[in-house]
Amino acid sequence: MPEWRKDPVVDRWVAVSTERAKRPTDYRRTVEQTKRERCPLCEGHEGDTPPEVLAFRSIGSEPNHPGWWVRVVPNKFPACRVEEDNEVYQEDIYFKRRGVGAHEVIVETTNHEPNLVNQTEWQIAEVIWAWRARSLDLRRDKRLKYVSIFKNKGSIAGASLEHAHSQLIALPMAPIEIREELAGVKAYKKMNRRCVFCDVWRYEAKTRERVVVEGDCFLSFVPYAARFPFEMWVVPKEHQHDFVQIHEAGVHDLAGVLRESLRRLAWTVYDPPYNMILHTAPVNEAACEDYHWHIEILPRLTIIAGFELGTGYYINPTPPEMAAAAMREAGDWCPEVIGAVQEVRAGA
Repeated sequence: MPEWRKDPVVDRWVAVSTERAKRPTDYRRTVEQTKRERCPLCEGHEGDTPPEVLAFRSIGSEPNHPGWWVRVVPNKFPACRVEEDNEVYQEDIYFKRRGVGAHEVIVETTNHEPNLVNQTEWQIAEVIWAWRARSLDLRRDKRLKYVSIFKNKGSIAGASLEHAHSQLIALPMAPIEIREELAGVKAYKKMNRRCVFCDVWRYEAKTRERVVVEGDCFLSFVPYAARFPFEMWVVPKEHQHDFVQIHEAGVHDLAGVLRESLRRLAWTVYDPPYNMILHTAPVNEAACEDYHWHIEILPRLTIIAGFELGTGYYINPTPPEMAAAAMREAGDWCPEVIGAVQEVRAGA
Protein backbone atom coordinates (compact mmCIF):
# COMPACT_ATOMS: atom_id res chain seq x y z
CA MET A 1 0.00 0.00 0.00
CA PRO A 2 1.26 3.55 -0.70
CA GLU A 3 1.85 5.67 2.38
CA TRP A 4 2.83 9.14 3.55
CA ARG A 5 5.89 9.38 5.80
CA LYS A 6 6.83 12.43 7.86
CA ASP A 7 10.41 13.59 8.23
CA PRO A 8 11.23 13.60 12.00
CA VAL A 9 13.16 16.88 11.79
CA VAL A 10 11.14 19.21 9.54
CA ASP A 11 7.44 19.38 8.73
CA ARG A 12 7.81 17.57 5.40
CA TRP A 13 5.83 14.59 4.18
CA VAL A 14 7.00 12.13 1.51
CA ALA A 15 4.79 9.78 -0.50
CA VAL A 16 6.38 6.32 -0.61
CA SER A 17 4.76 4.69 -3.62
CA THR A 18 5.01 0.98 -2.86
CA GLU A 19 2.48 -0.02 -5.54
CA ARG A 20 4.75 1.21 -8.33
CA ALA A 21 7.99 0.42 -6.54
CA LYS A 22 11.15 0.56 -8.59
CA ARG A 23 13.83 -2.01 -7.87
CA PRO A 24 17.57 -1.27 -8.22
CA THR A 25 17.75 -2.83 -11.70
CA ASP A 26 15.14 -0.35 -12.94
CA TYR A 27 17.70 2.45 -12.63
CA ARG A 28 20.66 0.83 -14.34
CA ARG A 29 19.97 2.51 -17.66
CA THR A 30 21.26 5.80 -16.22
CA VAL A 31 24.59 6.27 -18.01
CA GLU A 32 26.04 9.59 -19.10
CA GLN A 33 28.28 10.04 -22.11
CA THR A 34 30.78 12.86 -21.87
CA LYS A 35 33.39 14.29 -24.19
CA ARG A 36 36.91 14.56 -22.78
CA GLU A 37 38.48 17.96 -23.39
CA ARG A 38 41.35 19.81 -21.73
CA CYS A 39 40.52 19.75 -18.04
CA PRO A 40 41.54 22.80 -15.97
CA LEU A 41 41.52 20.74 -12.76
CA CYS A 42 44.13 18.17 -13.81
CA GLU A 43 47.67 18.38 -12.46
CA GLY A 44 49.83 20.39 -14.81
CA HIS A 45 46.97 22.71 -15.77
CA GLU A 46 47.22 24.96 -12.70
CA GLY A 47 47.44 28.04 -14.94
CA ASP A 48 43.91 27.37 -16.16
CA THR A 49 42.42 28.22 -12.74
CA PRO A 50 42.59 31.28 -10.47
CA PRO A 51 45.49 31.17 -7.95
CA GLU A 52 44.99 28.59 -5.20
CA VAL A 53 43.80 29.63 -1.74
CA LEU A 54 44.82 26.30 -0.18
CA ALA A 55 46.79 23.28 -1.34
CA PHE A 56 48.11 20.16 0.32
CA ARG A 57 51.34 19.65 -1.56
CA SER A 58 54.78 18.12 -1.42
CA ILE A 59 57.47 19.97 0.50
CA GLY A 60 59.41 22.19 -1.88
CA SER A 61 56.74 22.35 -4.57
CA GLU A 62 55.68 25.84 -5.63
CA PRO A 63 52.17 27.26 -5.32
CA ASN A 64 50.09 26.97 -8.49
CA HIS A 65 52.41 24.29 -9.88
CA PRO A 66 52.34 20.48 -9.80
CA GLY A 67 53.11 18.69 -6.54
CA TRP A 68 49.71 18.95 -4.80
CA TRP A 69 47.21 16.23 -3.93
CA VAL A 70 44.24 18.43 -2.87
CA ARG A 71 43.87 21.96 -4.19
CA VAL A 72 41.32 24.73 -3.50
CA VAL A 73 40.83 27.60 -5.95
CA PRO A 74 38.25 30.37 -6.34
CA ASN A 75 35.49 29.50 -8.79
CA LYS A 76 36.23 31.11 -12.14
CA PHE A 77 32.57 32.13 -12.44
CA PRO A 78 31.61 32.83 -8.80
CA ALA A 79 28.07 33.13 -7.51
CA CYS A 80 29.34 35.68 -4.96
CA ARG A 81 32.53 37.59 -4.08
CA VAL A 82 34.28 38.55 -0.85
CA GLU A 83 34.98 42.04 -2.21
CA GLU A 84 31.30 43.08 -2.27
CA ASP A 85 29.74 45.04 0.59
CA ASN A 86 27.01 43.53 2.75
CA GLU A 87 24.63 46.48 3.00
CA VAL A 88 20.93 45.79 2.43
CA TYR A 89 19.16 48.18 0.03
CA GLN A 90 15.43 48.79 -0.23
CA GLU A 91 13.48 49.68 -3.36
CA ASP A 92 9.90 50.31 -2.31
CA ILE A 93 8.59 46.84 -1.27
CA TYR A 94 11.76 45.03 -2.44
CA PHE A 95 15.07 44.42 -0.68
CA LYS A 96 18.43 43.49 -2.15
CA ARG A 97 22.08 43.22 -1.16
CA ARG A 98 25.26 42.89 -3.19
CA GLY A 99 26.67 39.43 -3.87
CA VAL A 100 28.96 39.23 -0.86
CA GLY A 101 30.34 35.79 -0.10
CA ALA A 102 32.90 33.34 -1.41
CA HIS A 103 32.74 30.58 -4.02
CA GLU A 104 35.53 28.00 -4.18
CA VAL A 105 36.29 24.70 -5.88
CA ILE A 106 37.95 21.85 -3.96
CA VAL A 107 39.86 19.68 -6.45
CA GLU A 108 39.78 16.23 -4.88
CA THR A 109 42.50 14.48 -6.89
CA THR A 110 45.29 15.23 -9.36
CA ASN A 111 44.08 12.68 -11.91
CA HIS A 112 41.19 13.10 -14.33
CA GLU A 113 38.85 10.90 -12.34
CA PRO A 114 35.09 11.51 -11.97
CA ASN A 115 34.53 9.19 -9.01
CA LEU A 116 35.41 10.04 -5.44
CA VAL A 117 34.95 6.35 -4.60
CA ASN A 118 38.00 5.45 -6.66
CA GLN A 119 40.19 7.41 -4.23
CA THR A 120 41.80 5.89 -1.16
CA GLU A 121 40.32 6.54 2.27
CA TRP A 122 43.42 8.62 3.01
CA GLN A 123 42.75 10.83 -0.02
CA ILE A 124 39.09 11.31 0.93
CA ALA A 125 40.20 12.21 4.47
CA GLU A 126 42.45 14.89 2.97
CA VAL A 127 39.47 16.32 1.10
CA ILE A 128 37.52 16.44 4.39
CA TRP A 129 40.45 18.25 6.05
CA ALA A 130 40.38 20.79 3.19
CA TRP A 131 36.64 21.36 3.73
CA ARG A 132 37.31 21.99 7.41
CA ALA A 133 40.27 24.30 6.82
CA ARG A 134 38.38 26.51 4.37
CA SER A 135 35.32 26.65 6.62
CA LEU A 136 37.44 27.79 9.56
CA ASP A 137 39.20 30.43 7.46
CA LEU A 138 36.12 31.91 5.81
CA ARG A 139 34.13 32.28 9.02
CA ARG A 140 36.68 34.84 10.18
CA ASP A 141 34.76 37.24 7.92
CA LYS A 142 31.95 38.18 10.31
CA ARG A 143 29.68 39.17 7.41
CA LEU A 144 29.36 35.49 6.49
CA LYS A 145 26.69 33.44 8.26
CA TYR A 146 26.82 30.04 6.58
CA VAL A 147 29.40 27.90 4.77
CA SER A 148 27.75 25.55 2.28
CA ILE A 149 29.86 22.61 1.11
CA PHE A 150 28.46 20.38 -1.60
CA LYS A 151 29.40 18.02 -4.41
CA ASN A 152 27.63 17.65 -7.76
CA LYS A 153 28.50 14.44 -9.58
CA GLY A 154 27.34 14.09 -13.18
CA SER A 155 25.87 16.69 -15.52
CA ILE A 156 22.32 15.79 -14.49
CA ALA A 157 23.28 16.78 -10.93
CA GLY A 158 24.76 20.09 -12.11
CA ALA A 159 28.46 19.25 -12.56
CA SER A 160 30.03 21.18 -15.45
CA LEU A 161 33.40 19.41 -15.07
CA GLU A 162 33.93 15.64 -14.91
CA HIS A 163 37.07 15.79 -12.75
CA ALA A 164 36.23 14.88 -9.12
CA HIS A 165 35.65 18.08 -7.18
CA SER A 166 33.38 19.65 -4.59
CA GLN A 167 32.41 23.27 -4.03
CA LEU A 168 32.07 25.73 -1.19
CA ILE A 169 29.87 28.82 -1.13
CA ALA A 170 29.98 31.08 1.92
CA LEU A 171 26.78 33.11 2.36
CA PRO A 172 25.73 36.26 4.26
CA MET A 173 22.61 34.43 5.49
CA ALA A 174 21.69 30.90 6.58
CA PRO A 175 19.63 28.90 4.05
CA ILE A 176 15.91 28.40 4.67
CA GLU A 177 16.36 24.61 4.85
CA ILE A 178 18.90 24.96 7.67
CA ARG A 179 16.57 27.38 9.46
CA GLU A 180 13.77 24.83 9.19
CA GLU A 181 16.00 22.08 10.54
CA LEU A 182 17.10 24.33 13.42
CA ALA A 183 13.46 25.01 14.27
CA GLY A 184 12.73 21.27 14.08
CA VAL A 185 15.55 20.21 16.39
CA LYS A 186 14.67 22.93 18.91
CA ALA A 187 11.00 21.92 18.93
CA TYR A 188 11.91 18.23 19.35
CA LYS A 189 14.31 19.00 22.20
CA LYS A 190 11.73 21.16 23.96
CA MET A 191 9.27 18.27 23.83
CA ASN A 192 11.61 15.31 24.41
CA ARG A 193 14.73 16.86 26.02
CA ARG A 194 16.89 15.04 23.47
CA CYS A 195 18.46 15.65 20.05
CA VAL A 196 16.29 14.33 17.22
CA PHE A 197 19.31 13.36 15.11
CA CYS A 198 20.82 11.43 18.01
CA ASP A 199 17.50 9.63 18.49
CA VAL A 200 17.26 8.90 14.76
CA TRP A 201 20.71 7.38 14.36
CA ARG A 202 20.33 5.31 17.53
CA TYR A 203 16.97 3.96 16.37
CA GLU A 204 18.36 3.15 12.91
CA ALA A 205 21.43 1.44 14.43
CA LYS A 206 19.16 -0.63 16.68
CA THR A 207 16.63 -1.74 14.05
CA ARG A 208 19.19 -2.08 11.18
CA GLU A 209 16.33 -1.96 8.65
CA ARG A 210 17.63 1.10 6.80
CA VAL A 211 21.35 1.04 7.73
CA VAL A 212 23.84 0.97 4.86
CA VAL A 213 27.27 1.32 6.53
CA GLU A 214 28.27 1.70 10.18
CA GLY A 215 31.63 2.91 11.43
CA ASP A 216 32.97 3.70 14.88
CA CYS A 217 32.03 7.38 14.64
CA PHE A 218 29.51 7.60 11.78
CA LEU A 219 26.39 5.83 10.52
CA SER A 220 24.99 5.97 7.00
CA PHE A 221 21.38 5.00 6.40
CA VAL A 222 18.45 5.60 4.09
CA PRO A 223 16.18 8.03 5.98
CA TYR A 224 12.70 6.89 6.96
CA ALA A 225 11.08 9.63 4.83
CA ALA A 226 13.63 9.58 1.97
CA ARG A 227 12.68 12.04 -0.76
CA PHE A 228 14.75 10.34 -3.45
CA PRO A 229 15.40 6.69 -4.32
CA PHE A 230 18.58 5.53 -2.53
CA GLU A 231 18.95 8.79 -0.61
CA MET A 232 21.39 8.43 2.29
CA TRP A 233 22.26 10.43 5.39
CA VAL A 234 25.69 10.16 7.02
CA VAL A 235 25.40 11.22 10.67
CA PRO A 236 28.09 11.54 13.37
CA LYS A 237 27.30 9.46 16.44
CA GLU A 238 28.77 12.11 18.70
CA HIS A 239 26.52 15.14 19.08
CA GLN A 240 28.28 17.93 17.20
CA HIS A 241 26.44 20.99 15.92
CA ASP A 242 29.29 22.34 13.79
CA PHE A 243 31.16 20.34 11.13
CA VAL A 244 34.50 21.84 12.19
CA GLN A 245 34.16 20.05 15.55
CA ILE A 246 35.10 16.82 13.79
CA HIS A 247 38.26 15.28 15.28
CA GLU A 248 41.03 13.25 13.68
CA ALA A 249 39.49 9.85 14.39
CA GLY A 250 36.19 11.17 13.04
CA VAL A 251 37.76 12.40 9.81
CA HIS A 252 39.24 8.98 9.06
CA ASP A 253 36.05 7.17 10.01
CA LEU A 254 33.93 9.53 7.91
CA ALA A 255 36.24 8.95 4.94
CA GLY A 256 35.72 5.19 5.20
CA VAL A 257 31.94 5.35 5.74
CA LEU A 258 31.51 7.88 2.94
CA ARG A 259 33.61 5.86 0.51
CA GLU A 260 31.83 2.60 1.25
CA SER A 261 28.38 4.23 1.10
CA LEU A 262 29.11 5.78 -2.30
CA ARG A 263 30.59 2.51 -3.56
CA ARG A 264 27.48 0.57 -2.59
CA LEU A 265 25.32 3.22 -4.25
CA ALA A 266 27.39 2.98 -7.43
CA TRP A 267 27.27 -0.81 -7.45
CA THR A 268 23.54 -1.01 -6.77
CA VAL A 269 22.23 1.55 -9.28
CA TYR A 270 25.06 1.73 -11.81
CA ASP A 271 27.04 4.76 -10.68
CA PRO A 272 24.26 7.40 -10.71
CA PRO A 273 24.62 11.17 -10.72
CA TYR A 274 24.10 12.63 -7.26
CA ASN A 275 24.30 15.71 -5.09
CA MET A 276 26.12 15.44 -1.76
CA ILE A 277 25.42 18.26 0.69
CA LEU A 278 26.92 19.05 4.07
CA HIS A 279 24.34 20.40 6.54
CA THR A 280 25.96 22.27 9.43
CA ALA A 281 25.13 25.03 11.88
CA PRO A 282 25.28 28.70 10.86
CA VAL A 283 28.42 30.64 11.78
CA ASN A 284 28.92 34.05 13.41
CA GLU A 285 25.52 33.78 15.12
CA ALA A 286 24.32 32.83 18.56
CA ALA A 287 25.37 29.28 19.41
CA CYS A 288 23.27 26.56 17.79
CA GLU A 289 24.30 23.64 20.00
CA ASP A 290 20.96 21.91 19.48
CA TYR A 291 21.76 21.32 15.81
CA HIS A 292 23.45 18.10 14.62
CA TRP A 293 25.53 18.35 11.45
CA HIS A 294 25.29 15.62 8.82
CA ILE A 295 25.80 14.84 5.14
CA GLU A 296 22.95 14.12 2.73
CA ILE A 297 23.55 12.09 -0.46
CA LEU A 298 20.77 12.66 -3.01
CA PRO A 299 20.93 10.43 -6.13
CA ARG A 300 19.34 11.98 -9.22
CA LEU A 301 17.40 8.94 -10.41
CA THR A 302 13.98 10.58 -10.74
CA ILE A 303 12.78 13.89 -12.15
CA ILE A 304 11.45 16.65 -9.92
CA ALA A 305 8.24 17.69 -11.66
CA GLY A 306 5.06 19.68 -11.12
CA PHE A 307 3.86 17.92 -7.97
CA GLU A 308 7.16 18.39 -6.15
CA LEU A 309 7.58 22.00 -7.32
CA GLY A 310 3.97 22.87 -6.58
CA THR A 311 3.70 21.32 -3.11
CA GLY A 312 7.22 20.87 -1.73
CA TYR A 313 6.40 17.18 -1.20
CA TYR A 314 8.13 14.29 -2.96
CA ILE A 315 7.11 10.93 -4.39
CA ASN A 316 9.72 8.22 -3.81
CA PRO A 317 9.10 5.13 -5.97
CA THR A 318 11.63 2.98 -4.06
CA PRO A 319 10.80 2.22 -0.41
CA PRO A 320 13.73 3.16 1.86
CA GLU A 321 13.87 -0.36 3.30
CA MET A 322 14.23 -1.86 -0.18
CA ALA A 323 16.97 0.63 -1.10
CA ALA A 324 18.94 0.00 2.10
CA ALA A 325 18.66 -3.78 1.75
CA ALA A 326 19.90 -3.64 -1.84
CA MET A 327 22.94 -1.57 -0.86
CA ARG A 328 23.73 -3.80 2.12
CA GLU A 329 23.53 -6.85 -0.12
CA ALA A 330 25.83 -5.32 -2.71
CA GLY A 331 28.63 -7.24 -0.98
CA ASP A 332 32.23 -6.87 -2.01
CA TRP A 333 33.07 -3.99 -4.28
CA CYS A 334 32.99 -4.84 -7.97
CA PRO A 335 35.28 -2.37 -9.83
CA GLU A 336 34.14 -3.70 -13.21
CA VAL A 337 30.89 -1.73 -12.81
CA ILE A 338 32.62 1.64 -12.60
CA GLY A 339 35.07 0.57 -15.31
CA ALA A 340 32.22 -0.29 -17.67
CA VAL A 341 30.55 3.06 -17.08
CA GLN A 342 33.79 4.94 -17.68
CA GLU A 343 34.34 3.07 -20.97
CA VAL A 344 30.90 4.12 -22.18
CA ARG A 345 31.58 7.72 -21.16
CA ALA A 346 34.90 7.74 -22.99
CA GLY A 347 33.25 6.40 -26.12
CA ALA A 348 35.04 3.05 -25.93
